[in-house]
Amino acid sequence: MKEFSSQIKPFVWAHRGASAFAPENSMAAFRAAEDAGADGIELDVHLSRDGLPVVIHDETVDRTTDGTGAVAGLTVPELLDLDAGSWFSPEFAGEPIPLLADVLAWAGERLRLNIEIKSEDAGQAVLDLLGQFPCARVLVSSFNHKLLRRMRQHDNGLPIGFLVDSRFWRLAAKRARACSAESFHPPARHTTRALVSWCHNNGLKVFPWTVDSRSGKRSLCRAGVDGYFTNRP
Repeated sequence: MKEFSSQIKPFVWAHRGASAFAPENSMAAFRAAEDAGADGIELDVHLSRDGLPVVIHDETVDRTTDGTGAVAGLTVPELLDLDAGSWFSPEFAGEPIPLLADVLAWAGERLRLNIEIKSEDAGQAVLDLLGQFPCARVLVSSFNHKLLRRMRQHDNGLPIGFLVDSRFWRLAAKRARACSAESFHPPARHTTRALVSWCHNNGLKVFPWTVDSRSGKRSLCRAGVDGYFTNRP
């Protein structure tokens, strides 16, 4: 499924929302991203102890909340009771950790969501949840390519993005092509014209991560990328 084609205007993904201006992976950051004109929002998903997809980047709640412990060790009520905003600024005190279901309901068909799956056991739970939101515009991504292949086997039409963190991209890109992925997501610093050309010739969009400077964004656009991830949409 190729939802959109190459275009002059790059597709702007707000990395964890507008995370330069509001707490990452919070509804405040997602609303700020929409207000800033982002085309889509990237967010991260782990499973709670009771098996629900929650939006948080780390395996633990320690860095971005006033709590401690593993996300997988806490129930949804325990997670929702945490303050996920004060670490960023007192202005955001009391900001909760969002449930993925709540973000999907909020975004509707207005914004595309890039759901990065952080924990391997979250794959099936995300698929099950997406079944409740048939009109959602999503792209499911992960560094775990085996997980993405399993998800592809369960859903032939699922839009998939392959994340990589190395300059040695060719094998991963070939795996993305074999998996009928929509897109390939390399680090901005390793995104070259050769990479972009190969991906485009093989039916893959290119969305590098993460670039905030104007010069960096211009450089990526000159390389021919289809869009990019930024903390400053």
